[in-house]
Amino acid sequence: MATAYDALVSHHREVFLLGSTSALLGWDQETYMPTGAGEVRAEQLALLARLQHERATDPRIGDWLDDCEAGAERASHGEDDAAERAAIVRELRRDFDRATKLPPALVGELAEVESRAQQAWAGARTDSDFAGFAPWLERMVGLQQQKADCLAETGASRWDALADCYEPGMRAADLERVFSPLRERLVALRERLAGGRAPNHAFVRAKFPIPAQERFVNAVVRAMGFDFERGRIDRSTHPFCTGTGADVRLTTRFHEDNVVDALGSTMHEGGHGLYEQGLPVARLGTPLGEAVSLGIHESQSRLFENHVGRSRAFWEWVWPQAREQLGAGADGFAAAQAFRDANLVQPSLIRVEADEATYDLHVMVRFEIERELIAGDLPVADLPARWNGLYRDYLGVEVPDDRRGCLQDVHWSCGLFGYFPTYTLGNLYAAQFAAAADRALGGLDRLIGRGDFAPLVDWLRDNVHRHGRRYSPAELCQRATGAPLSSEPFFTYLEAKLTDAYEL
Repeated sequence: MATAYDALVSHHREVFLLGSTSALLGWDQETYMPTGAGEVRAEQLALLARLQHERATDPRIGDWLDDCEAGAERASHGEDDAAERAAIVRELRRDFDRATKLPPALVGELAEVESRAQQAWAGARTDSDFAGFAPWLERMVGLQQQKADCLAETGASRWDALADCYEPGMRAADLERVFSPLRERLVALRERLAGGRAPNHAFVRAKFPIPAQERFVNAVVRAMGFDFERGRIDRSTHPFCTGTGADVRLTTRFHEDNVVDALGSTMHEGGHGLYEQGLPVARLGTPLGEAVSLGIHESQSRLFENHVGRSRAFWEWVWPQAREQLGAGADGFAAAQAFRDANLVQPSLIRVEADEATYDLHVMVRFEIERELIAGDLPVADLPARWNGLYRDYLGVEVPDDRRGCLQDVHWSCGLFGYFPTYTLGNLYAAQFAAAADRALGGLDRLIGRGDFAPLVDWLRDNVHRHGRRYSPAELCQRATGAPLSSEPFFTYLEAKLTDAYEL
């Protein structure tokens, strides 16, 4: 068993290295790659994807797994080493079974089309030209349907098969049961807030030089605990985090007249980065050195973006730094106004700029549409009209153009179908983790108010990060918080904060 296990882990390390190399090229494509390099970059990514898939589906892996699983029955699972090995073998079996269902030609084509479609999306978004992007999206939808047909288990829909890649066990039917009451309660909360004193948004609209904003947000992420010796922050059209614990790349974006968006985006990606840096370095290249799911990953970003960055305690702590870094433009404002402005509830067009009370409605729009696209019920040509109609129904806003409508997100150009609901799951996990940490640490506001983020990061490292994929998302939530996932902590937190911000 030891020989088979060692061979299995060594081989998977190569698969991991190929994947991390692809991620680095993807980061470069979004940040520094010259525009003329797009054709070659697509070929590079396609080749790496094929090589990674070849190694991930090597027939020897099946033999090694069989040997390990047979030996596992004789292992003592009470010992840490045996339990760790059992978890690694279990997760590698899941990965192998999924990978072997996908033809190598499909994997290579997906990687190449993802690269080209992403480049086409960037240009189409700038020009608000959906017609120019539509052929690429049609091709991507077709490839995702093929992928789903390869992966789908009996009784599961195409969308379920794709979603399982990001959140193990997630099903559309389960999400519908959560989304329906969630939408009702969010709408009711928004109506209640209408009776309060709404923030005037003056601080959000104030103009600050982008270099000053950049210094400010980088200082905050450093204070959060992000290790710049193992990571960096750059700019991209759509903020993201990629890389591994040894090399984590964050990106953010800036608008001269919206420093709160820059701060929230950077703290959001910083939360992702802290998770990656908190995974055990000694286990990189094994499932125990990887995030358990996108929902759990999103919980870390939403926790820092919202529970920390939109709290009154945070703004009271950060305000002296904000005035110093942002300069004279911050004169005339105060921490209390910044806190209130950061929590304005107002239906909007852009998901990543949405407030907490309407954000999940943006996710629901995408959830509806991508299920229809993958099922073949919605032609790609009809996507803008469908999008605009749902935004009218769900958020009560009129979409003026496709740049601020169905072209705003990079996800579908990258083939990330089934991904969006993990954002809402992340909100729910974040609230439950924050409530548990609050109890364990004797009050998060006290710590945040003095800029002491280390106890919170240490709690997350101990209860979430260090486990990697040892436990399922549901098991991890239960162990960390003592309860299964629930929406109640999210509403308790959101109602308390927003009634404070609206002075109700």
